[in-house]
Amino acid sequence: MNTNLKIPSSWKQFLLSLLATTISIAITFGTAALIDYNKKKNEKRQIVMMVMYDVYTSLKSIEKADSSIRQSMEIQRQLAQDTTQFNSLTLARMGRLIPNVEYTETTERIFSSSIETISTVSNILFTEIVASLYQVRHDYKTMICDAVKEELQQNRAFSTAKGVLDFNYAQHALLSCSYLRGMQNLFAQAKQMMKVTDGEIEAYSKERARIENSLEEDGELVEEINKIIELQRSIDASAAK
Repeated sequence: MNTNLKIPSSWKQFLLSLLATTISIAITFGTAALIDYNKKKNEKRQIVMMVMYDVYTSLKSIEKADSSIRQSMEIQRQLAQDTTQFNSLTLARMGRLIPNVEYTETTERIFSSSIETISTVSNILFTEIVASLYQVRHDYKTMICDAVKEELQQNRAFSTAKGVLDFNYAQHALLSCSYLRGMQNLFAQAKQMMKVTDGEIEAYSKERARIENSLEEDGELVEEINKIIELQRSIDASAAK
C-alpha cells in the first residue's frame, strides 16, 4: 500500500498563505509592541532624568545655603574676637549672612499633577521619594531661608556688631544640617532605585545648559519671555491686593 499522501497544490497554496499571514500578523503586532515598549521606556527615562536634574540643582543650591550659614558663624567668631571688624564688613559679606535657595517649581508641578507622568514612571516608591524631596526643598526655603531673612530684618541685626553677634545662627545651622543630610540620603536612594549615575546627571546638566544658553542668545525670545514674566508678576501683585 502506498502511504505517501500528496497534498493538492491548492491546499499547499492555502497553507502557505495562512502561514505567511500568521507570520505577518505576529511581526506587525510584535514590532508595534516593541516600538511602544521602547517608546515608553525612553519616555520613562526622560521623565526620571528631568526630575533627578531638578532635584540635583536644588540640592546644590541648598548646599550653598548651608555653607553660607557656616560662613555667617565664622564671621560671628571673627567679630567676637574683634568687634572693630564690623566697620569693615562689606555689603557682599553681609549678603552671605542670609542663606538663599533658588529653584523653580515647573518640573515639580509637571511630575506631581500629571497622572500620566506618574503612570509612565510606574514606580510608586520612587514617586514617594521624589515627593519627599520636593517637600524637604520647600521646608528648607520656608523654615530656614525665609525664617533667617525675616528674623534678621525684624531684629535689624546688621545695624550693629552686637546685633550680628546676638543672632542665633547655631539653631539654624543645626536645622540646615539635618535637612541637607536628609535630602542627600533621599537623593542617593532615588539614584540607586532608578539606576541613575552621577555621570548621567552631569551629562544631562551640560545638555540643559547648552539648550538654555542657545535660548539666551535669542534676544527676541528673551525679550518676549521677560514681557510675559512681568505681565504675570503684575497679575499676581494685583490679585494679592
